[in-house]
Amino acid sequence: MKTNFKKMFAVALALIMVLSLAACSGGVKYTENNTEFVIGVSGPLTGGAAVYGTAVQNSAQMAVDEINAAGGLNGVMFKLVMTDDAHDATKVAANYASMFEGGMQVSLGTVTTGPGLEFSKLSVEDNVFFLTPSASGDKIPEYDNGYQMCFADGNQGKVAAEYVNTLGLSEIGVFYKSDDAYSNGIFEQFKENLDPSIATVEAVFTGDASDFSAQISTLKDCTFIFMPIYYQPASIFLTQAKGIIADDAVYYGCDGFDGLAGQFEDFSVIPQEVSMLSHFDSNATEGMAAEYIAKYTEAFGTETLNQFGASAYDCVYAIYYAMQAAIEAGETIDVTISASDLCDILKEQFGGGFSYSGVTGNDITWDENGYVAKGAVKYTLKEAN
Repeated sequence: MKTNFKKMFAVALALIMVLSLAACSGGVKYTENNTEFVIGVSGPLTGGAAVYGTAVQNSAQMAVDEINAAGGLNGVMFKLVMTDDAHDATKVAANYASMFEGGMQVSLGTVTTGPGLEFSKLSVEDNVFFLTPSASGDKIPEYDNGYQMCFADGNQGKVAAEYVNTLGLSEIGVFYKSDDAYSNGIFEQFKENLDPSIATVEAVFTGDASDFSAQISTLKDCTFIFMPIYYQPASIFLTQAKGIIADDAVYYGCDGFDGLAGQFEDFSVIPQEVSMLSHFDSNATEGMAAEYIAKYTEAFGTETLNQFGASAYDCVYAIYYAMQAAIEAGETIDVTISASDLCDILKEQFGGGFSYSGVTGNDITWDENGYVAKGAVKYTLKEAN
């Protein structure tokens, strides 16, 4: 029997192509068989920033559970899928691929900025809509599929500067991490919007520094110190600065300060006032914030209660209400909708005047660049002793 090698090769090649296409379209195939709306998010569940990722996971799941208990969206339930990136941008590509191939139709993006910049580049290629609770870099919503529930770093820096401008100070200290997108981004906008009559004494650090004696010496005569950094280095600085920085000085941070109180067994060991720019008051006694706090602490305690979680809770509800509004406006959103089709619908909502009131603000809206518009206040984590 004569073997037709050309025919055998053609059949084999065709089989390889079919298998390759099936593998590449895994997300589409899974989406077509989805029985729930799948929300994906990447964040730190391990490592030094895990308190942020845990808060986001807990809060987003709490919102999903509440929505599902109320009947979901026209009877269709939601499912949250969270992957651990340990605040490491190099882990995002694998996390993204896993979630997308697993049927992710909409996303909360990432929890922190570094990984968020990578997520943004990946998600625009597939036209996946994301509303991040806390990745605050100015370039996070660079593409039209990305939106923020948190203030962008530039906005945080601008609002922080506007607050400092009202204090009547002639000089302030600034302590920031120059090689960090979050810290440096806030600082640049802060400096740009600060009254030029106010002199700044600047102390910087890089990497995983844990000895801030030189920076503390630089700032020792400052009575107001702006600190656009995360809570881990902030807790080290505050501890090492005891007895050197004046007790009546004020430490002022941005959303990275959230979770700072949990670093101290007794926060009163820090004599100075510690405050931050915030859109969430973890001591609220009324309104939606108070209701959220009561539910969260009953379920998870207070250790991970922070605005990252509150913002994630709002993200899930905002996406849900935007989908609901789109359906009421005549759009068809069924459980097998592709991520790209849902993205187009949500972009029209969020970019077209949709508003949401929740835990972190009332009448929240978004501009055409994906930046959020809502109120910000100075929130005191602890009064001076």
